[in-house]
Amino acid sequence: MAIWLKLGLIISVLLVTSIPSESAVSSIDLGSEWMKVAVVNLKPGHVPISIAINEMSKRKSPALVAFQSGNRLVGEEAAGITARYPDKVYSQVRDMIGKPFNYVKNLVDSLYLPFDLVEDSRGTAGIRIDGVTVYSAEELVAMILSYGLSLAELHTKVKVKDAVITVPPYFGQAERKGLLQAAQLANINVLALINEHSGAALQYGIDKDFSNQSRHVVFYDMGASSTYAALVYFSAYNTKEFGKTVSVNQFQVKDVRWNTELGGRNMELRLVEFFADEFNNQVGGGVDVRKHPKAMAKLKKQVKRTKEILSANTMAPISVESLYDDRDFRSTITREKFEELCGDLWEQSLIPLKEVIKHSGLKVDDIYAVELIGGATRVPKLQAKLQEFLGRNELDKHLDADEAVVLGAALHAANLSDGIKLNRKLGMIDGSSYGFMIEFHGIDLLDGDSTKELLVQRMKKLPIKIFRSIKHNKDFEVSLSYESGGALPPGVSSDKFAHYAVSGLTDASEKYSSRNLSSPIKANLHFSLSRSGVLSLDRADATIEISEWVEVPKKNLTVENSTTVIPNTTVDAGSTSTTEESKTNENMDSASNNTANSNGEEGSVETEKKLKKRTFRVPLKIVEKTLGPGMSLSDESLSEAKLRLEALDKRDADRRRTAELKNNLESFVYTAREKLDSAEGIEKVSTEQERQSLIEKLEEVQDWLYTDGEDAPAGEFTARLDLLKAKYDPIFFRLSELTERPAASEHARRYLGELQQIISDWEKNKSWLPRERIDEVLSEAEKFKKWLEDKEAEQKKTSAFSTPAFSSEDVYEKVFRLKDKVASVNRIPKPKPKVEKPPKNETESGEEKAKTEKSTSEENSSQGDPTASSNDNVDPKSEAHDEL
Repeated sequence: MAIWLKLGLIISVLLVTSIPSESAVSSIDLGSEWMKVAVVNLKPGHVPISIAINEMSKRKSPALVAFQSGNRLVGEEAAGITARYPDKVYSQVRDMIGKPFNYVKNLVDSLYLPFDLVEDSRGTAGIRIDGVTVYSAEELVAMILSYGLSLAELHTKVKVKDAVITVPPYFGQAERKGLLQAAQLANINVLALINEHSGAALQYGIDKDFSNQSRHVVFYDMGASSTYAALVYFSAYNTKEFGKTVSVNQFQVKDVRWNTELGGRNMELRLVEFFADEFNNQVGGGVDVRKHPKAMAKLKKQVKRTKEILSANTMAPISVESLYDDRDFRSTITREKFEELCGDLWEQSLIPLKEVIKHSGLKVDDIYAVELIGGATRVPKLQAKLQEFLGRNELDKHLDADEAVVLGAALHAANLSDGIKLNRKLGMIDGSSYGFMIEFHGIDLLDGDSTKELLVQRMKKLPIKIFRSIKHNKDFEVSLSYESGGALPPGVSSDKFAHYAVSGLTDASEKYSSRNLSSPIKANLHFSLSRSGVLSLDRADATIEISEWVEVPKKNLTVENSTTVIPNTTVDAGSTSTTEESKTNENMDSASNNTANSNGEEGSVETEKKLKKRTFRVPLKIVEKTLGPGMSLSDESLSEAKLRLEALDKRDADRRRTAELKNNLESFVYTAREKLDSAEGIEKVSTEQERQSLIEKLEEVQDWLYTDGEDAPAGEFTARLDLLKAKYDPIFFRLSELTERPAASEHARRYLGELQQIISDWEKNKSWLPRERIDEVLSEAEKFKKWLEDKEAEQKKTSAFSTPAFSSEDVYEKVFRLKDKVASVNRIPKPKPKVEKPPKNETESGEEKAKTEKSTSEENSSQGDPTASSNDNVDPKSEAHDEL
C-alpha cells in the first residue's frame, strides 16, 4: 500500500460527504474548437458532478472570442457573428500558445482565417484587434477560461475559484506554462493540468472492479485538430482500512502516441476544397471563393453540418444562401465520395494506435478494450478501419465521446480540493509525455563526466522531485531540453526549452579558498516535475566542506574532568556564513573557558588539537535566460494584461446591464401597448387625452429605441422607463382597483363579522383572558369599521379619473394588523391551578427537624474529627449554623 501511495494520487468519488455547502470546484476541457465545463456541485439536491450548460442550454460552447463594435463577445455570442465578421472572431487560440509566429501563420492560413497576426518580442503570435490593440494568445485563452468559469458559477450559484484544466498529451513546456498563465489572468486557481487521456481513464475506471482481473485499455481520441492513442493498465491492490482488508482500484498510463496534424477538421477541409471547386466552376469567370473570407466562413459553417449528416446518412445536402456576389450555392455529396476525398487520412488515423501497441510489446488480443472519445470518432469509415485493424466486430463506446474527459477531470478536481470526501477510490499514476535532458554550460566537470545527460525519462510518473550535483567552483549555466531523438511538441524547432544562469558559486569558492577544503566544492540543483507536467529548476546551492584543527580539552579518565568532543558541524550559510562560523568558534572557546573555571582549583585543563570537518551550504542565485517562443510572459506583461482584461470585464458588465435595461424598456413598451388595446374598462378610469398622451409617448420611445437608442447609455433607458411608468402606472392602478378595492372591502366586512363570533367564544370558553385586552380588540375593530365606512363614502365622491381615496392594499394592511392583535390575545395561556400543601403537625415537624439536625451534626463532627464517636454531643446552635 505504501508503495502505491507514493506512486500516485488516490481519487475518491461519487458520494459527497463532509463538504461545505457553499463550495464548488470545476473542470474545464479546453479544445481547439470547443469547451466543456463540469462542476462538483456541493449544494444539497443536486447531482454531485454534472455538466454546466451555457446560455443557450448547450452542454458545450464554442472556444471563440470576438471583438465587434467595441464589444467583446465570447462563446455562443461570438459564434453568432462568425459568418458576418470572420475577421473579428478568433478561433484556435489554444493552439497558438507557445508556438512560433510562422507556425501560427501557416495554421490560420490553412484554415482560411483572416486574422491580423503580429509577431511579438518572444517570437510568438499575437492578434491585433481593430488595427490597434494586440492581445497575446494567453490573454485570448484567459477570456475563454473566464467565460467557462462563469458558466460553472451560474450552474452552482456559488463562487468558483479552483479548477482542473485538461491538456492534450503532446503539449510541451511552453504550452503548459502559457496555459497556467492564462488561467492566472482569468483568476483561476489551477489545481492541476491533467492529460486528456488520464481524465478519460478516471471516468472509465471509477465505477468498475478490477480486483478479479487487470486489463489493458486503449483510449483512442480523434478531436478537431489531433489524434492520439493512450495505453492504460487497470488493476487493483489490497490495503487495510479500519482493520479490514479492502481492494482498491488503480490505473497507470503506460504509453501515449499522437498525430498533431490529423483531426476532424482535416476531413472538413477536404469537403471545403471540394465544394469551393464546385462553386467556382458553377460561377466561372475566374472567380475563386477561397479569396473571400466571408464566403469561406459561410461555406465552412455549412460543411460542418454536412459532415455530421454523413455520419448518419449515406447522402447529405449543402445549401449556402448568398455565398458570394449574391449567388446561392446548393449541392449534395454521398458518403462514398466523402470517404474517397479523405482516402489517405484513414491509414494515417491508425498510426498512433499501431505505435502504442508496438512499443508496449503487447498483441492486439491483449488489449481488453479500445474506448473511443473525441467527436471525430463518430465517422463510420474511421470506425470501420479501427475494427478491421483490431479484428473486432464492435468497438468500445462505453464513454461519452464529448464529455468523458471533462467528467474525469472533475473527479480529479474533487480529489485535489480541500474538504471533499467521496467514497470510491481509484489510484492514478500518470506519466510525462516527454523525456527531458539537462546540459551544463561553461564548466569542465572534475570527474570527466558528460555535460549532457537524461534528467527525466519518458513516461516518468508525476509529480516528482529531481536532484543533480556537480563538482565545480565557478558560476555556470544550465539548459533543459527534450530528450534527444524524441518527438517535439508541434511547431517547436529547437529541443531546448529553458536556460538558466547560476551565480554565486565563484564568490563562495573565493571566500573559502583559503580554508582547508576537505573535498571539492559541489553545486546542487533541485528540480521538480509538477503534477501539471511542468519541469522547473526550483533552487540551487553550493556545498563546501572544510577541515580545521581546533583545540579541545583533553579527555581524562575521571568522570569529573571528562568533556564531550564537539561533533562535526553543518552550517547553512548565505551572506552570513562567516558570522555562523565565528559563533561556532565562540561557543567552543566558551566551553573551554567554562571547563577551566570549574576546575580552576585543581589547576589548568590540558588541551589537544583535533581535526574537525565543517559543512557550509551557500544559496546560489538563479536567473532564467530562456529566449524565443518558449518564454513565459514577464511579470510586467502579466500586470499589463491583467489591467486590460479587468477593463474588458467591467465594460462587458456594463454592456450586459445596459442590454438588460434596454430589454426591460422594450418589453415594457410592447406590454403597455397591448394592454391599452385590450384592457376592459380602461375608459372608466382614464380620459381619452390621458390614453392618447401615453400612446404617443410609447411610440416616441419605441422609435428612439431603434435609432438613437441603439448606443444609448444605461441611464437613458432607466430614465425613459421611469417617464413611461409615471404615465402608465396611475391609469392601470386605478383600473385594477376597480375590482380589487371592492373585494378588499368585502373581505374586511366578512372578517369583522367573524370577529364578533371570536370574541363571543372568548367570553364563553376563555374566561381567563383579561377584559382590558378584549376591549382593546373591540375598540380597534370599531375604529377600522368606521375608517372603512368613511373611506367608502369619500370614494363615492371621488372621480374615477382621480387618485382613489383608498386602496385595496390599505384595507388588507389594516385587516392584517387587526388579525395580529386578535392572535396575540388568543395566545394568552390558561393559568395553571394553584396547589396548596396541607399544613404539617407541629410535633411531627419538630421531631423531623431534630432528627435532621442530629444527623447533620454527626456527619460534620465525623468529618472534623476522625476519632469522634457517633454518640458525641453537638451544640444545636452550632449545628443550625453549619446547616445554614
